[in-house]
Amino acid sequence: MSQALDELRQRLAEISDLSSAAGLLGWDQQTMMPERANPLRAEQLGTLSGIVHERFTDDAIGRLLHALEGEEEALRQADPDSDDAALIRVARRDYEKSKRVPAELAVEMARAGALGHQAWVQARERSDFASFLPFLRRNVELKRQYVELFDDEGHDDPYDVLLDDYEEGMKTAEVATLFSELRAQLVPLIAQIAEKSDAVDNAPLHGSFEPARQAVLVRGVLERLGWSPDGWRLDEAEHPFAASFGPTDVRLTTRYDPSYIGMALYGGIHEMGHGLYEAGVAPQLARTPLASGASLGLHESQSRLWENVVGRGRPFAGFLHGELQRVFPEQFGAIDAESYYRAVNKVQPSLIRVEADEATYGLHIILRFELEREMIAGTLDLAELPEAWNARMKQYLGIDVPDDASGVLQDVHWSAGEIGYFSTYALGNLIAAQLWQRARADLPQLDEQLAAGDGSALRAWLGDHLHRYGRKLPPKELVQRIVGGPIAVQPFADYLRAKLTPLYGLS
Repeated sequence: MSQALDELRQRLAEISDLSSAAGLLGWDQQTMMPERANPLRAEQLGTLSGIVHERFTDDAIGRLLHALEGEEEALRQADPDSDDAALIRVARRDYEKSKRVPAELAVEMARAGALGHQAWVQARERSDFASFLPFLRRNVELKRQYVELFDDEGHDDPYDVLLDDYEEGMKTAEVATLFSELRAQLVPLIAQIAEKSDAVDNAPLHGSFEPARQAVLVRGVLERLGWSPDGWRLDEAEHPFAASFGPTDVRLTTRYDPSYIGMALYGGIHEMGHGLYEAGVAPQLARTPLASGASLGLHESQSRLWENVVGRGRPFAGFLHGELQRVFPEQFGAIDAESYYRAVNKVQPSLIRVEADEATYGLHIILRFELEREMIAGTLDLAELPEAWNARMKQYLGIDVPDDASGVLQDVHWSAGEIGYFSTYALGNLIAAQLWQRARADLPQLDEQLAAGDGSALRAWLGDHLHRYGRKLPPKELVQRIVGGPIAVQPFADYLRAKLTPLYGLS
């Protein structure tokens, strides 16, 4: 290793440590922090964000990256999958983007996101969008300032800038094309099912479920998938999420709804998918910019694959049914495995995105994608966002929204300034179906293993084909390597129809 590369690694490791400290404060904010601490926490996060930004945009890092240009090419020629060449490439990409952002703006975005989160929690509790509106305005204003910093790159759509932060190399027009095709597949399928909606009953998932026993159930299921107390935590949060501060420190959260067992169970499996990705990154990539998922679309492919394709698939659903009978014998003792499988795959338009079934979920995302583009473009007055939301919920899902808590305030993302994120959920669904096709071809015993509650073979396959790379490869290249083509809608559409046609007796 050259002296320049060694120095770059040392500097990036220190920056990674500082970012992890900020991340830990953010995790605490959503899990354990007392409410009155929020203004102080906003300042702490702002300060740390400023330090990280200052360290990373230091001219010394620019000089090191410039000095390493020749070495990067030599490393790549010697080994196309070189860790060091990938580190230089990703560090240069991140540096060039961060260098455009004034320190004052980076600090203010972090501070506004922290303040916005607490305002969102309170506004959601009161179903009061008006109280949240000033914080949303501030976040959108800051994001527009951020987008303007990249005007000279000639983006076709200002939303491209935000999307690229979450899905490297993806363009808004590409997402819009995929979503147009996805909607064309989903709408007629949902309409067919609506005519036979009574064919599937999800009543077994609703009732009285003691949160303490839910916690036992969820912990047991996650342990079968790879959770262990020596490198993981499982806590509660208002809006479940996963966080990682290295492959050996993964934090999951879920939420226990006493009247609905699906929230904690499938929410926990969803976040476990994220955690497995982070825990599976090659150890030598720790404390570098490579030590995380390649993109949020790929990250969401993992959560959606484990939650839906595995968790709601017939083999593993049979295992979950047995666990539910063990922990909740009063509620599930008389429910057979087939009834449970049918219940967890009921298609029914609903208000809440995180509770949506696989078929209608994509329409929830398309709605948010369209609204975000209008928010950033300035073609939608933010004060009119609830009305625009409600109108599209009626148009796309045929549902009347009763209040803001069940509508525009249901998601945490905009409170933290995470605009550009939502589309990755639906992209994740598409990628998950493509990965599942390939995994089933490679693992002929997969159904039998999942029926026994054993996810180790699939976990190892994903680790070898995806997780270990971290950010070493651009996401489009990584998808191409694994599935042999770009992100596509048809495998997901085929997967949905294959599952739902026998359940609903579709033609």
